[in-house]
Amino acid sequence: MLKLVGRRLLNLMLTLAVVSVLIFFVMGLLPGDPAAIMLGTSASPETLAALQQQLGLDQPLPLRYLHWLAGVLQGDLGQSITYGVPVTGLVLERLKVTVPLALMAIVLSIAIALPLGVHAARNRNRAFDVVAGMFSYVSIAVPGFWVGLLLIILFSTLLGWMPAGGFPGWQAGIAASLQALVMPAVALALSQAGVLTRVSRSAVLEVLNEDYVRTARAKGLSEAATIWRHAVPNALVPVVTMIGLQFTFLIAGTVLVENVFNLPGLGRLAYQALTQRDIIVMQSVIMFFCALVIIMNFLVDLAYLFIDPRLREQVS
Repeated sequence: MLKLVGRRLLNLMLTLAVVSVLIFFVMGLLPGDPAAIMLGTSASPETLAALQQQLGLDQPLPLRYLHWLAGVLQGDLGQSITYGVPVTGLVLERLKVTVPLALMAIVLSIAIALPLGVHAARNRNRAFDVVAGMFSYVSIAVPGFWVGLLLIILFSTLLGWMPAGGFPGWQAGIAASLQALVMPAVALALSQAGVLTRVSRSAVLEVLNEDYVRTARAKGLSEAATIWRHAVPNALVPVVTMIGLQFTFLIAGTVLVENVFNLPGLGRLAYQALTQRDIIVMQSVIMFFCALVIIMNFLVDLAYLFIDPRLREQVS
């Protein structure tokens, strides 16, 4: 098992290295000069050359990559062209909004989808199964930012129950901060809940005909106990896979939702960096997103070994 974990960890490191090269060189090949964008069209050639030298833009692209990689390994992502502050502190500050938002959304998605999927499998081809299927199709089809706009119109404009946007900061209190994240979390969670409902239903249906489920029923266990104690635990592998993927989708999905709700998170930072042509911030945020996807896949692989004993026997 340790050898398997070591191989997966080595693959993770190699993948991160390849991704970092691709991201840096693609960002470096984008048209436009960041220094010229910062100074404007009226800047003199001497001033432009001095700023290019200060930002390291006069160096060859491979050398700039090595300097950037050395900084990343030391926790230094460089200096933001737009904000004039270290990118590391900028990203960490925005994560204080994005990570709680994504966690709230994934918890809400699981709370909605798992019971729906399990009961839909339990009531296959009945009314509840049809309703759960309709919920899945509609929630998958509707984009999160559009749901966010509907929530603002309903709960903020018409009813006045929730703030329309903005984030007061954690220093204003947990209750006020969480209230500001509720509607964005719902907007993010609904589409993911639709996908997870379908996966949960299919996974539970697949194990309901297994011998151990029939044995549990033959012993006199109730249908609910049979499903939740025997069927659901053995159907968790595809569900955990989807949850791991959804967390990365939710982090990336914050780009639009955070802009709809005017939240100062990582998604909004990525959008602002794109519009302001802040390459250093852009490549750092994209690298973070990619690293998160790779690390989550690694953690999901490890979770398999704890969920399914048969996998532990195969690798031991």
